Amino acid sequence: MKIIQWIVAFILSGSTLLAGGFTLYSNDLSGQLSKTEEASSFGCDGANISPELHWSNAPKGTKSFAVTVYDPDAPTGSGWWHWVVFNIPSSINALPTDFGNVNKPATIVAIQSITDYGKTGFGGACPPKGDKAHRYIFTVHALSVDTLDLDEKASPALVGFMLNANTIAKATLVSYYQR
Repeated sequence: MKIIQWIVAFILSGSTLLAGGFTLYSNDLSGQLSKTEEASSFGCDGANISPELHWSNAPKGTKSFAVTVYDPDAPTGSGWWHWVVFNIPSSINALPTDFGNVNKPATIVAIQSITDYGKTGFGGACPPKGDKAHRYIFTVHALSVDTLDLDEKASPALVGFMLNANTIAKATLVSYYQR
């Protein structure tokens, strides 16, 4: 039993070493989201603009990236997926402000699939009025595959399953929002 525990500890420490400082940054985000990142639907009247994100120190073997935004505090029993982007080429290390607007010409070839709003692209924060501040977890995944064999109709759960199966490392930023 001790040998198994040691092996598990060694494997887990190795995966941390592989990350090698993989870090996600944003020039638009701080500890709190603003009306800029608030949704413009579901009773919210924000600008619904996705923030600029950039990352550095991707691990060796990274063949593509994915970006997700998730609110674990949404009163659904399963959280809320606000943005799901995948098949970002490994040569890319940033998404510009408002990249999540699928009505604008894309500057980067990637797939933005369905969110829990039922549509593609970025869906901003919209916690219920009076609810506690919700956490918005922005994550970039370094993937071991060039592409996920999915399209823009893929559900967040399906994309999440594929991400978990192919993630080498991930980096996260957390911002909060309350109405």
